[in-house]
Amino acid sequence: LSEEAVLGYEYGYATAEPNALTLWEAQFGDFANGAQVVIDQFISSGGEKWGLMCGLVMLLPHGYEGQGAEHSSARLERFLRLCANHNIQVCSPTTPAQIFHLLRRQMLRPLRIPLIVMSPKSLLRHRLATSPKQAFLEGGFQPVIDEIDKLDPNLVQRLILCSGKVYYELLEARRARALEEVAIIRLEQLYPFPQEHFDRVIEQYPNVDEYIWCQEEPQNQGAWDQIKHRFHYLQKSGQQLNYVGRSTAAAPAVGYRPVHLQQQETLIDEALTGHINPRMNPRSLLSL
Repeated sequence: LSEEAVLGYEYGYATAEPNALTLWEAQFGDFANGAQVVIDQFISSGGEKWGLMCGLVMLLPHGYEGQGAEHSSARLERFLRLCANHNIQVCSPTTPAQIFHLLRRQMLRPLRIPLIVMSPKSLLRHRLATSPKQAFLEGGFQPVIDEIDKLDPNLVQRLILCSGKVYYELLEARRARALEEVAIIRLEQLYPFPQEHFDRVIEQYPNVDEYIWCQEEPQNQGAWDQIKHRFHYLQKSGQQLNYVGRSTAAAPAVGYRPVHLQQQETLIDEALTGHINPRMNPRSLLSL
């Protein structure tokens, strides 16, 4: 097992054969750690250094599902730190139609840029992660997905921004509590950031008092530090922008499932209610 050797081979193949859809899939996203040198020196920077176009797709399972520090994170933050000058694409599709259109787009566009896909394993069998047949036959990949429930945009006071599988946990909890003043928006493409799509969605909610970025990862990991500057302009007329997620940590995740579940329940509750515990509070479940 040598992730470095195999990923290096796939990168070379994708560079030499632009008309093929070349995919490298890790059993768990953090297995890419063993191939970091290929990612840093070739996949993220080969285009800028040598003018080499490459359409390689990396499929990296990423999502906090209680499987411990070694099987939770594909190190999304590392890929986002490598983003510049439209060198790679970083996406986190949450429906079958989205992954279909994402891969289809990768082949149809007259453009060859590596595609990094964060794809949690639990969505393969999640009862809400489905798409009607028509969604495959029409339309295309949506970089941003608006609220899907029939909420009155004028009544929405809290807007939750998220990416990945945490969306479904937020959705189920919001429905169970019958909250009509909270809307949830999914960012399916984190880089290049889809500013125009994002602005069109945000404009539909004129009475928002608070924006919340909700993620499963610790605060020093995940997308927050690399994406928060995209939202600063939303802080106008006294509106707040808050982070909800796990506290900073050296490891990607805890190794004890009951603590994982407590942390997950707490961050979902904080995002929906806006009652956010101080990140440094030692009593907070998120600091465990």
